[in-house]
Amino acid sequence: MDAVKEADQNEKAFQKQDAVFIAAKRVGKKAKKGTRYYRSIGLGFKTPKTAITDSYVDKKCPFTGNVSIRGRILKGMVVSNKMKRTIVVRRDYLQYIPKYRRFEKRHKRISVHCSPCFVNVSEGDIVTVGQCRPLAKTVKFNVIDHAPSANKSINVKKIFRVF
Repeated sequence: MDAVKEADQNEKAFQKQDAVFIAAKRVGKKAKKGTRYYRSIGLGFKTPKTAITDSYVDKKCPFTGNVSIRGRILKGMVVSNKMKRTIVVRRDYLQYIPKYRRFEKRHKRISVHCSPCFVNVSEGDIVTVGQCRPLAKTVKFNVIDHAPSANKSINVKKIFRVF
């Protein structure tokens, strides 16, 4: 029953990685302990060490699950991390108004899947997100890089920051 201990079993269903065969193939041989599936997503982004060493199971993780990153790569600031494995990222931009020959500030909020390999993602942090297939009704992006913020005292809900 070592395989049960491999993954964090805190859900109703048994958690296992689809790409790893858990059962013993031969009676006489011992299986390798701690077999884990992980991959590089490419595009110049490194696989986090926690994705390789930890024992979490997340089928929506781009490093250990069945999700490929394709399409847009965006940066934004984390506004909320109250959902389970999902964060809200705010992207600020400037919209040109030709009538007044000036720019106005605008923003969009994107729901993003945050894999357990990114620990301590908090409000105000800067994350790089990559587009993937739809994971839920509003979630179409995945966190692929995380940079902690230097200043934790600012109000992240209203601050305007262009990347």
